[in-house]
Amino acid sequence: MKLSKRGQFYGNHNETIFLDKMVLNDSDYLKKGRLPWHFHENAYFTFILEGGVIEGNKKEVFECPAGSLIFHDRHDPHYNIASKKFTRGFHVEIEPSWFNSFDINSAVNERGVNISDPRIRILMYKVFKESKTAGKFRQLGIDALLLKIFSLLSQETYKSNEKKPQWVSKVRDVLDAPSSNLQLTAIAREVGIHPVHLSREFSKYFHVNLGDYIRAIKIERALSLLPNKDLSLTDISFQCDFADQSHFIRTFKSYQQITPLHYRKLLQKK
Repeated sequence: MKLSKRGQFYGNHNETIFLDKMVLNDSDYLKKGRLPWHFHENAYFTFILEGGVIEGNKKEVFECPAGSLIFHDRHDPHYNIASKKFTRGFHVEIEPSWFNSFDINSAVNERGVNISDPRIRILMYKVFKESKTAGKFRQLGIDALLLKIFSLLSQETYKSNEKKPQWVSKVRDVLDAPSSNLQLTAIAREVGIHPVHLSREFSKYFHVNLGDYIRAIKIERALSLLPNKDLSLTDISFQCDFADQSHFIRTFKSYQQITPLHYRKLLQKK
């Protein structure tokens, strides 16, 4: 099984940035077929910006479309199957000394391998933005964002062993579905509980109120659609259930501090 050393990733490297205790890598995957079993010297995130891959490890095989965020601890064996379409990935490789300097355990729970929480994926879009715009100050911003990401992952780990009502996993599945109806009454009907109960109890298990979580899902979905040049901003706002384009732009800017058009231009730079 092949060991990938620091800064080594498959694909055509558009940009590789070496920072203190971490490496940022922006790559295209043009080769079809299966990448063999391998593992990396350091822990790292793979963030699919465009296209998609299939990820396999010792426990499961899952599809990773645009917007997918995968975390591997160091020496975690896995393989990938490239899709038939153009795929672009952003990697954040983190050395053990980074975790030690912030007194963080790099291991995350089983669910953390394929991260579905839209708040975490939005943070990784912010990491990508920092890598393209912050210049010599990117280290500070990216360190802060990664600390937020691991804080959210630790919340998930802490709660993973707690006994939860059955509706919690059902709500998670409904919200994770790409075509889900993000209306309170529709979600409550889908999982079989009263809307008032869902609204009141949601934050106990998801660490944020339902309205904020749904807004995060909408923005995260919009970000995953921005690389698609066939979609206008109006198309994207409609597909993501915003009232209109102006509402979409305002909400997007509140999360990313730049407009969707500006972020689309960042995604087009290589």
